[in-house]
Amino acid sequence: RIHLRMKDGLLRKQRIGGSAAIYCAALLEYLTAEVIELAGNACVENKCKRITPRHILLAVRGDEELSSVITATIVGGGVVPHLHQQLQKKSKRKKQKKSA
Repeated sequence: RIHLRMKDGLLRKQRIGGSAAIYCAALLEYLTAEVIELAGNACVENKCKRITPRHILLAVRGDEELSSVITATIVGGGVVPHLHQQLQKKSKRKKQKKSA
């Protein structure tokens, strides 16, 4: 199937090797396994049993390399939580300064 899709995307009389589809399938399998593993870890951290789009988003955006590869918007994923240091309460900031 992958070989046929790759052939459809070629222009004019260009050729494609048989091993290109195998390499592409291996790459897709590796990326899928990586995303599922990280999403599973995010699911365990949130004490859930099912992987939701939110867990996939947290997994992809949490990994620097995957974030650069997958730049698409994940529907139903929400946003990555981030709280700027200036917006934190002063008591927490003082404790962080003392411990550092």
